[in-house]
Amino acid sequence: MKIRRGTSLPAAENRRRSALDSELTAAEIRRRSALDSELTAAEIRRRSALDSELTAAEIRRRSVLGGGLAVAAAGLTGCSDQAKPAWNEPAPAAVPVADQVTVAPSKTSATAAKPAPGQTRAAAPPAYAARVQNALTKYLKPTPDNPKHPGYAGAVALVMVDGKTTLHSAVGHALRYRAGPVELPENKRVAMKPDSIFDLASLTKVYTALLVLQLADRGKIDLDAPLRKYLPEFTGTGKAAITIAMLLAHTSALPVGAKVTGLADNPARWQAVLTTPLVKGGVPGTTFRYSSVGLMVLGRLVEKLTGKSLDKALRDNLLTPLDLKDTGFQPLKWVKDKERLVATDARSSRGLLRGTVHDDVCNRLGGIAGHAGLFGTATDVAAIGQLLLGGGTYNGRRLLSADILKKALTNVNKGKKAIDADRPHRTADHGLGLELNQPWFMGKLATPTTYGHTGFTGTSLLVSPARKTVVVLLTNRAHPNWSWSNPDTHRVAVHNAIA
Repeated sequence: MKIRRGTSLPAAENRRRSALDSELTAAEIRRRSALDSELTAAEIRRRSALDSELTAAEIRRRSVLGGGLAVAAAGLTGCSDQAKPAWNEPAPAAVPVADQVTVAPSKTSATAAKPAPGQTRAAAPPAYAARVQNALTKYLKPTPDNPKHPGYAGAVALVMVDGKTTLHSAVGHALRYRAGPVELPENKRVAMKPDSIFDLASLTKVYTALLVLQLADRGKIDLDAPLRKYLPEFTGTGKAAITIAMLLAHTSALPVGAKVTGLADNPARWQAVLTTPLVKGGVPGTTFRYSSVGLMVLGRLVEKLTGKSLDKALRDNLLTPLDLKDTGFQPLKWVKDKERLVATDARSSRGLLRGTVHDDVCNRLGGIAGHAGLFGTATDVAAIGQLLLGGGTYNGRRLLSADILKKALTNVNKGKKAIDADRPHRTADHGLGLELNQPWFMGKLATPTTYGHTGFTGTSLLVSPARKTVVVLLTNRAHPNWSWSNPDTHRVAVHNAIA
């Protein structure tokens, strides 16, 4: 027989529902209320018998799942509040790729990723988790703003707030194409993982800048002195006025790249870098022009004043003190599990690049340079963000003085013109080695105090002091062809999702 609406349920069922209802969403409660009228007496007796078998672990599991449903609902509500950004479309219903997410798991989670030294887990999933995940998965396929190709084959995003990892997500593939490019069959692809190792590209510049700032901290250089005082081989017309600070702020009037092709050996290539002429009409100290040459030169300065090759100077002064074991140049020499390496280009004369630096000039210089060449994980990059956010300290150890870091994070280019054909809306705002307040990649997280950097392969680091937040987004948008998409679109989408 049917139970009439309002008929009392057995006491055991009442007690069980009272315990579980606190975790159910309002929608679920209404659904169950409607269903109760249809429950048969036999079903009620069956549930009562089963309840005695429910373990405490099952109750805790339901509690965790209920909380996750509530967060997802909140995330979807947040998406609808946005003013129709291009990325605000629903994620594909099914994406045939790896999708690994670690969102501030509870202590009972069996799959929780172990936090890195100096990093702890937050207590609950952030409200933006679903929005970030939607943004990440969206670009695994062509989009209306990029209809011919996927935005990238895969990506890893990591967010830290107040020193706690609140989101660490991996989507897509670390390897999807072979040389050609030719798309690999599913069983030949390599899934992206949270600990995948990326070609960081121009994020390398941040590490080089930190080494230069350390030299200034130790009194070995004056940032406002001409570079030629320490590196006399830095020659050329008009270059005597170029200071170390100008090189860090990209106002040296040096071009974006150096010509090193067709030269006999590495000494000849480095001589070409050091003697690179200024851009036509360029006057040092007056205009922002992004220049990789400037950081190549600063890498040589680090080598000269430390007496070590750049890779060893980086290891001794940053990587080892920060315990960054998954960062370095020439990863094919130190990465044991090669499956962790994320592929980049698959269509050049160099063939598929995986563990070999994408930047052609750096490659010709041997894979070690101040402007590019570093490989690393999102976790390791986040540690650099935490070092900066911590005023020069990380995990209780000071690597930079608060004074030098304050100077580095001050806009030294106020009132100056910016020239960037690829990003016409870019401003000159820049510190000593870091971009400041750049909405073209920071999106809605851009403020006068927000800083960070980007990399050509699809990488970026953003630090928001006001939010005590570090955001790392690493994509392989250059796999198989860097011209397939604009990485700034992906960066803005993720940053807006967090904002």
